Amino acid sequence: MKNLRRVVVTGMGAITPIGNSVDEFWSSIKEQKIGFAPITYFDASEYKAKLAAEVKGFDPKKYVSAREARRLSLFSQYAIAASKEALEDSGLDLEKEDTARIGVAVGSGVGSLQVVEKECEKLSKKGPNRVSPLMVPMMISNMAAGNVAIQFGLRGKCVNVVTACATGTNCIGDAFRSIQVGEADVMVAGGTEAAITPISVAGFAALTALSSSENPERCSIPFDKERDGFVMGEGAGIVVLEEYEHAKARGAKILAEVVGYGSTGDAFHITSPAEDGEGAARAMEFAMNEAEIKPEEVDYINAHGTSTHANDAFETLAIKKAFGESAKDVNISSTKSMIGHALGAAGGIEFIACVKSVMEDYIHPTVGLQVPDEECDLNYTLEPVTDRTVNYAMSNSLGFGGHNATLLIKKYEG
Repeated sequence: MKNLRRVVVTGMGAITPIGNSVDEFWSSIKEQKIGFAPITYFDASEYKAKLAAEVKGFDPKKYVSAREARRLSLFSQYAIAASKEALEDSGLDLEKEDTARIGVAVGSGVGSLQVVEKECEKLSKKGPNRVSPLMVPMMISNMAAGNVAIQFGLRGKCVNVVTACATGTNCIGDAFRSIQVGEADVMVAGGTEAAITPISVAGFAALTALSSSENPERCSIPFDKERDGFVMGEGAGIVVLEEYEHAKARGAKILAEVVGYGSTGDAFHITSPAEDGEGAARAMEFAMNEAEIKPEEVDYINAHGTSTHANDAFETLAIKKAFGESAKDVNISSTKSMIGHALGAAGGIEFIACVKSVMEDYIHPTVGLQVPDEECDLNYTLEPVTDRTVNYAMSNSLGFGGHNATLLIKKYEG
């Protein structure tokens, strides 16, 4: 492990329900702004879940031509927009770089359900010959990565890791590994999702995974005893990861360092995390072991924290298992308390929140948490923390199918 190359973060981009840039997103986080409101994309009056965290004011023509926008699904548009911001933030001059050494690892949990719904309706009403020839390339989930690579001419490794709600975190982890072992010098990595559609909301509601609350302030309330499910979000979180010496050589602004990654499987249930938290605990332990740090050195955990009963209770057990006595001392919070659950994009957006936390020594609270739950008895950060140096931040993601992923971020010290 000692021979692995160091990996740093040099750029970030975000499209979220509370801001369509990293600066807007982070300002809203500090204002404890929530992105929840009645669904506007379709008539949800007959649906069990009536609230969502929709992206507001997004104009794809700010990022691509009108013609390109028509050929790109919304999840690909979000990915390109966030990647553009991240690349600009990194200061990379792509004309001077070997683009065969710059790769892409951008995932989407479900791809374009909008296209599936639209083309299924055409098939039903007008027959198979009216289905769009662009249906498949607009629908499949790997097209976010493919379109980002095409848009910016990035010819290195190009992958789409799909692990449901752990997608964004696994993509960043895979990119981290690729740079460590020399497959790439730079990776554009993260997750994107645009799944606030009729079939998606109906399907997740049928699973009893979504909150039925109609109160925006009491719908996504991770770790609260009154939680009743997650709120569907959307957007993209994309970062530029770079080999340390490559970044130094070009005088890059280094935001943070990635020092640990853990990925495990529960082999337990198709939707529920393992009840004892064992799989998620191992992912956290792997990340800490790789970074060669002890649990007491972790200052902040950005929890998966979905606001479902099972996730929050079992993630609490996982943290206790991984951290032992230190579990009670670490600050924990859930960004989903403000932006809902963006599925495949969640890990990317939450990674950005962790990077900002180590940059600014600021830990955001779990907004809306009011009613203590005896099953969730750790420090879920009820107020902003500004008096703690955040040297290490951990980001957890847990996906349907038993996928667990953890990333560990360190304050950059040169």
